[in-house]
Amino acid sequence: MTRQKIAPPQTAFDHLEPREFERLAAYINDYSGIKMPPTKKTMLEGRLRRRLRATGIATFSNYCSYLFDEDGLESEAIFLIDAVTTNKTDFFREAKHFDVLREVMVPDLAERGVEDLRIWSAACSTGAEPYTMAMVLEETVEDRMLRSYSVLATDLSTDVLAAARKGIYPTGMLRPVPASLRRKYVLEPKDPEMDCMRIHPRLRSRVGFARMNLMDDAYPVTEPMHAIFCRNVLIYFDKPTQAKVLSRLVDCLAPGGYLTIGHSETISGFGLPLRMISNTVFQRL
Repeated sequence: MTRQKIAPPQTAFDHLEPREFERLAAYINDYSGIKMPPTKKTMLEGRLRRRLRATGIATFSNYCSYLFDEDGLESEAIFLIDAVTTNKTDFFREAKHFDVLREVMVPDLAERGVEDLRIWSAACSTGAEPYTMAMVLEETVEDRMLRSYSVLATDLSTDVLAAARKGIYPTGMLRPVPASLRRKYVLEPKDPEMDCMRIHPRLRSRVGFARMNLMDDAYPVTEPMHAIFCRNVLIYFDKPTQAKVLSRLVDCLAPGGYLTIGHSETISGFGLPLRMISNTVFQRL
């Protein structure tokens, strides 16, 4: 987007008018499924102030006019969604799920003849989840439980995908990774003053990142997945949206494949062809 001139700095005293907030909230919900109730108005203002500074637009009112009255959404939509998405992630977050991956999913799939496992990290954020998957699966390959594997990692935010592809993380963020895995799969910087580490190229080569919107009517998954992790995403959707997303995810699973959701999420009441095998881990019938 180009502007004729840089506007004066936007101040903290400017606020979204109720009608402007409603228009933004409705668009964000339609586009991403993210609920934006009135209680999130202050949060939205804080997130959008960065976009106002980046675009040189002086006020929220001018920004909304640009989006909705001047066809600005064509170029600004991705940046708007990037600004409002929440990207909390950690390595080995909800670690029991990765125990189930190694101890239940992989042995079962291997026994049923799966040699090249396909696993999907939906809403992968900055990459901690798919790289954790890769560490676990790399160990199963070394133990000859699998021949090979690939990880598809998708997210709505272009910002987090760019960070994930680099595979560089603050040292503190990698503390949950067991020491034995850190030694094998994480590279320390040559400069001891740098407080960061990088995921080993062998793992990065196993993970493919792509932008995808869970609100799309169909997901561009070319082959059925043996396992899908979609954790701590459904909580941002209303019940009808949860039902649609879960149904589409299940459609992407191979028979006998596994779906893992977050510990604060549920599939109850959606009538999906799934059976529980562990807390928040389900197998397609």
